[in-house]
Amino acid sequence: MRLDAAERQLIDRYQRHLPVCERPYREMARELGLTEDEVIARLSRLQENQVLSRVGPVFEHSRAGASLLAAVAAPENQMDLVAARINRAPGVNHNYAREHAYNLWFVMTAPDEETLDERLDELEYQLQLPMLRLPMIEGYHIDLGFDIDWEALP
Repeated sequence: MRLDAAERQLIDRYQRHLPVCERPYREMARELGLTEDEVIARLSRLQENQVLSRVGPVFEHSRAGASLLAAVAAPENQMDLVAARINRAPGVNHNYAREHAYNLWFVMTAPDEETLDERLDELEYQLQLPMLRLPMIEGYHIDLGFDIDWEALP
C-alpha cells in the first residue's frame, strides 16, 4: 500500500502525541489541513490495510483506577469459548494465548481495587477455572512509537 504525505504525517505525528480532547480527530485534521472526516477515513483505511493495528491513547493505568494481569488454565478444546467469555467481562481490554499451563492471559481494569476483585471473582466463578492473579509490582515504560525513514521505503 502506498502512503501519501498526509497518511505519513498521521503516522509520524500521532504515534506518541494523540490529542487528548473531546474531538481528537478534528484537532488532528486542523493541524494537518484536512477535514475531520478525511482523518477518520484515512485512519480507517490504514487499519483495514493493516498498516495500523490500533488508533487510540495509552494511559498510565495506575492513574485511571486499578488493573491486573491474570491468567486461566483453559482446556485446549475450549480455548475459543473461554477467550470469548473473558472478552465479554467488564474491564478486559485484551487477552492472548500462551504456551503454559495457564494458557489464556488478560488484563482487567476497574475504577478501584474492590471493583476489580469483584469482577475477577465473578469471572473466575463463571469460568470455573483456576485463575492466576498477577498485580504489577513495578512498572516500566516501553515506547512503542517508531521513527520511520520514509525515504528508505519503496
